[in-house]
Amino acid sequence: MLKAPTTAISKYGLLTRKKINKLISVLLATYNWPKALSLSLQSLRQQTNLDFEIIICDDGSKNETKELIEDFQKEFPVKITHLWQEDDGFRKSAILNKGIQASQGDYLVFLDGDCIVQANFIENHKKLAEKKYMVTGSRILCSQSLTNELCEKNIWSKTFLSKNIGRWILKKSINKFLPLFIKLPDHRFRKYSKFVWQRIKGCNMACWKTDALAIGGFDEALVGWGHEDADFVFRLYSHGIHRKSGAWSTEVLHLWHKMADKESAQKNAAIVRAKILAKANQQ
Repeated sequence: MLKAPTTAISKYGLLTRKKINKLISVLLATYNWPKALSLSLQSLRQQTNLDFEIIICDDGSKNETKELIEDFQKEFPVKITHLWQEDDGFRKSAILNKGIQASQGDYLVFLDGDCIVQANFIENHKKLAEKKYMVTGSRILCSQSLTNELCEKNIWSKTFLSKNIGRWILKKSINKFLPLFIKLPDHRFRKYSKFVWQRIKGCNMACWKTDALAIGGFDEALVGWGHEDADFVFRLYSHGIHRKSGAWSTEVLHLWHKMADKESAQKNAAIVRAKILAKANQQ
């Protein structure tokens, strides 16, 4: 768990409702899939708003990933920091906590290295940022064949998207497409009135750094794949931070991959449900 600095409350009080005065920190989680990471970084390189840094949170990838990152660092419009920890099983919570600690931004955007973002991804996350709220975004699923095509070509740009989107829609290579074209503004309809387990995607969510520090970051007791994101959102909610939907604003294209072992997911889900029950019994 992370410890919040003694100045966190005073810093939090300076944050305005709609304006982030300093950097956004994009915490980009990755593990041994450099082809996907390359596409993700290419999409981040083309953002309309460049007031952000990238912290690659690497859960033990091999040298190929390190070499790829070094190549991107040479000519990239924003700072890229590579954090690496030894490969000792799925320890995403631990490496994300290292990323939170190293971040320089007031606002954190959590993104997975198998996700491709649109050019207005950072800009739209900034628009949704609000004091006392965190944002959970959504994703558009890519088929296995489309994922193979993208990884083979290793090309991503707005032009590439516009030239190929029609073909992908006709072939049903993505599970939805309207959110790529329709962006809805911030509004009260985005706000959840209570904690809801559904639609929490750790591959695309955001919160203020001070709030992440206040709850100690991610629970590192949750090892193996699954539900560290739901636990994080629930503990933010328990701390008085409400949830806002980023759907129809911050969609990412999520590359296809095989499902992880569900055994750890079931164990982690039981831990999170126990926390929810304990909280309910206190009220």
